[in-house]
Amino acid sequence: MSEQLLDELEAINSIYGDNTLVPDSSSSSSSSSPSTQTYILTLPDGVTTSTLRLQFPPGYPDTEPPIVLGTHSTGSTAKRGSAARDLALFRDAVGEVYEPGQVCLFDAIEQVKELIAAVAEAEKEDDHQDEEEDDEKRISSYDEPHHDVIPGDATGLGLGPEPPWTLSVPLIELKSTFIARCAPVSSPQQAAQYLQHLLASDKRVRAATHNITAWRIRGPNGTSFQDCDDDGETAAGGRLLHLMQLMDLWDTMVVVTRWYGGQKLGPRRFALINGAARDAFVRAGLVEEDKEGGGKKKKK
Repeated sequence: MSEQLLDELEAINSIYGDNTLVPDSSSSSSSSSPSTQTYILTLPDGVTTSTLRLQFPPGYPDTEPPIVLGTHSTGSTAKRGSAARDLALFRDAVGEVYEPGQVCLFDAIEQVKELIAAVAEAEKEDDHQDEEEDDEKRISSYDEPHHDVIPGDATGLGLGPEPPWTLSVPLIELKSTFIARCAPVSSPQQAAQYLQHLLASDKRVRAATHNITAWRIRGPNGTSFQDCDDDGETAAGGRLLHLMQLMDLWDTMVVVTRWYGGQKLGPRRFALINGAARDAFVRAGLVEEDKEGGGKKKKK
């Protein structure tokens, strides 16, 4: 066991309490390698009742991240589906925060705590049935495929002309609805103005649960600007910006609107947010469908 791993074990148990991270005695005799250690992690501070089985390969932390093997049953009365949710969140967190040569458990635990807290907060909204029904009525007007750009009603508010939005098709899952819109922009100020115009001119968007934004702009003299905003949907803005980086999109902004449907989606919501954004980029002609492979490629 490396000194870095020993120090990390001591630090995690010092910060979050004894027995937060302990050896998995059941795996000691079956481990395929004497230099591979398996531990049980109890996520701290009462954010969840789930415990996870982690395996530290010989190369950790220099060349390999810890492997999240699965959940560890403790006989607790966890809410159905919460263990699978926490497992997926922690795997995502480890993948995001790990850097070769650096221990990563503290950062992964803190990120998962924030995500689980956000999910718990979202669950509190499920008693607003009347609001959900109103949202469904408002959303229905977006279902017509020819409405790529919706005219605004901000006349007289001094917000300038209607931004040239291109809309995605609505994505609906467990009553939550996601719609993305993108537009060309040439400065951060213009991106902020477009978002302000959207919120001022469209009450359906203004009343939505989240409006997640990201933009990337090439400025003069080799400068560049990029930024994002979660609008309460923890980590969603950063993932949206990362998508734009992967697709090499510039001088463009995207807004993904979510109306919460009363049922938690867990990590699945990130795939829906990015999926809606991709569809808007395709419809705007920024990227084109790769029909044979089922993916998308940047338009030349």
